[in-house]
Amino acid sequence: MKKYDLLIKSGTVVLENEVCVIDIGIYEGKIIALKSTIDTSLAKEVLRAEGMHVLPGAIDIHVHFDEPAREHWEGFDNGSKAMAAGGCTTYFDMPLNGVPPTITKEAFLNKKKLGNEKSFVNFGLWGGLVPGNKDELKKMARQGAIGFKAFMSEAGSEFEFSDGLTLYEGMKEIAKLGKVLALHAEKDKTIKELQKQKEEQGLTSIRSYLETRPIEVEVEAVKEALEYAEQTGCSLHFVHISSKEAVDLIVDAKKRGEDVTLETCPHYLLFGEKDFVQIGALAKCAPPLRSKAEQEKLWLSMEKGEIDMISSDHSPCPMDLKKSNNMFEVWGGISGGQYTLQAMITEGYQKRSIPLTKIAQLTSTAPAKRFGLYPQKGSIQVGGDADLTIVDLKNSYIVKQNRMFFKHKHSIYEGYEFSCTIRYTICEGEIVYEFDTNTFQQPINKSRFVQQIENTNVR
Repeated sequence: MKKYDLLIKSGTVVLENEVCVIDIGIYEGKIIALKSTIDTSLAKEVLRAEGMHVLPGAIDIHVHFDEPAREHWEGFDNGSKAMAAGGCTTYFDMPLNGVPPTITKEAFLNKKKLGNEKSFVNFGLWGGLVPGNKDELKKMARQGAIGFKAFMSEAGSEFEFSDGLTLYEGMKEIAKLGKVLALHAEKDKTIKELQKQKEEQGLTSIRSYLETRPIEVEVEAVKEALEYAEQTGCSLHFVHISSKEAVDLIVDAKKRGEDVTLETCPHYLLFGEKDFVQIGALAKCAPPLRSKAEQEKLWLSMEKGEIDMISSDHSPCPMDLKKSNNMFEVWGGISGGQYTLQAMITEGYQKRSIPLTKIAQLTSTAPAKRFGLYPQKGSIQVGGDADLTIVDLKNSYIVKQNRMFFKHKHSIYEGYEFSCTIRYTICEGEIVYEFDTNTFQQPINKSRFVQQIENTNVR
């Protein structure tokens, strides 16, 4: 009888505190051995990783797969293939833009069922906080909601934004449940006032859109949310933070003892306002891309440990929704979930010398710890799930449409050259993606829905 189902041989393995060449023995979806050498005769299957790096599978806590009703935008099948091709082994789906949104127990259970039927990798689900659904929060929490998401400005869909009272009362309930509230922090009133001024003047360009969502709009919302959190004791996570001033506010709140974390996204680190003007509608997102100077400040904040994690905010749509000369009418969202890990290795590790251990922390370990999946996920260690990605740092990768696995083949990243290639993605011991053969393997009759570890509240 073979001791290992899969043996990864001679890879350069990125552990939490060191990088070393070792073998990884996997049995029944778990890592059961990390040794300098393991006899290949002990394994049913051997994957030779000489000259390649093995990282913990990425955990992307912020994607939008639009089922039910809008799978023609993006669904669990195409979306999870894109995740797998990008080295992501676990993702958390946001409660919009499906119809209905994930704001009730019934909607939550339906989405969970769809994910288990279709997803190629592990997934978790956010529930939504909207006006009038406070009584549903506990029900969704009991079904395994990873946390709850709220918007402080219009989301552009059936998902309503939360006014101050909704936020405050919702935070009190979420604090009781021991969950985290994820926030899109932009001040709705200010945005609407600025947009009204522009539209009255007939100004609907990219520049006009940028001027309706200045950094102050983000900062104003972050301040308000932090005040509510301090009063209610609610744990917060700020999504897609785009400015240094907002980062500083959150860092100061941490120092005061508030339980708060933040993410930024690769598109804020790799692209800026000038790219938006050049690329056009494909680069529209909210908050918008910022200046080159602001981009550099975010990199420095990340290097100093002020940014907790990196997420993609993968938010696709059909191309028709990107075709308008009125930038206020264009659907906002960037298709980028497939490229997060490559972006961070290329621009972070290979260009800025940020250690691979730090890259792994930002893309996997920190999300796992924050949302109660560690130590089973987020790290390469004995006893943990065998969620791994094997990356070739010697061969570059140019983003082309024929290897975009999300539903609609358009992205701000098209033509971008990464200095590395994702060769394999392994999810709980199964090779779910292989670059050379361009193939995916979907699990049969196996739940991919992830559950938080009980009584875990680790940042």
